[in-house]
Amino acid sequence: MILFFGTRPGKKETKALPNVTCPYCHQTGALTVVAQPNYAHLFWIPLFTINNVRYAECSHCKKVYYKEEFTPEMERALSS
Repeated sequence: MILFFGTRPGKKETKALPNVTCPYCHQTGALTVVAQPNYAHLFWIPLFTINNVRYAECSHCKKVYYKEEFTPEMERALSS
């Protein structure tokens, strides 16, 4: 019997942070947060979430901030 087991990325969710300033280039309103889950699947059916990748990208300077690098200002904007 053959089993097809693996991982696959889920649907990306994006959210703009309009009142947050980029710590690198100091532009306000240029940050966008992207969240993308990764699923374990069996026969191409998602079973459970393995992890959820979250990062913010500045559209002005193209700097990427991973979840561990989020400033308190970014965290407050995401929770509201």
